[in-house]
Amino acid sequence: MLVAAAVCPCPPLLVPPVAAGAAPELDGARAACTDALGVLAAARPDRLVVVGPAEQSGRGPHPQGARGSFRGFGVDVDVRLGPERGPVPERPLPTSLAVAAWLLDRIDWSDAPIEGLGVGEPLEPERCIQTGRGIAARAERVALLVMGDASACRTLKAPGYLDERAAPFDAEVARALGAADVAALQALDAELAYELKASGRACWQVLAGAAEGADLGGSLLYEDAPYGVGYVVATWS
Repeated sequence: MLVAAAVCPCPPLLVPPVAAGAAPELDGARAACTDALGVLAAARPDRLVVVGPAEQSGRGPHPQGARGSFRGFGVDVDVRLGPERGPVPERPLPTSLAVAAWLLDRIDWSDAPIEGLGVGEPLEPERCIQTGRGIAARAERVALLVMGDASACRTLKAPGYLDERAAPFDAEVARALGAADVAALQALDAELAYELKASGRACWQVLAGAAEGADLGGSLLYEDAPYGVGYVVATWS
């Protein structure tokens, strides 16, 4: 059963060496993510599942101890998804889960075993919801760390250029995440999310499936679009 969840954005810029001189611009987001992870730890889960968007090569399960790297972004920073347990898998973490591993390492997570799941952004809503239901059934007390960004079309300089639909979409996402509104997340328009380059849509719908019947309350900790991309941090408990 799902007992707690944290929703965080997953730009590599959250990792200060990647952001370099621009690192202070996301200090607020980093602080909010740290607070959100504290809510997960306080829930004392039996298992933590980290879910994040992934390209084809990074989809599917990633066991505890899986490694990731930010060398592709020009910095010598390696991460690991929790303490090693057995042989280290060769398949690297997708970027979203590498960011999650970096966040977890900041708080020295050791409260529960960890597993990662890379989710394809095109995954149909019903399959996302079914995946979430399966995650919630894995242990008596499950916590979720859900990585993903909102639209990438908030400004003219945004990765997806300016789209007037982006701000209303992001506002509804932030409202639903902050209110733990399961039905609203399940009803998110997958096609619109794709057009707005919202990488978190599928992962939020996994959360919505996991949270069915859990009666959790939500709290919105952070919402901004500093680079024309919507970043949201929220907790459910």
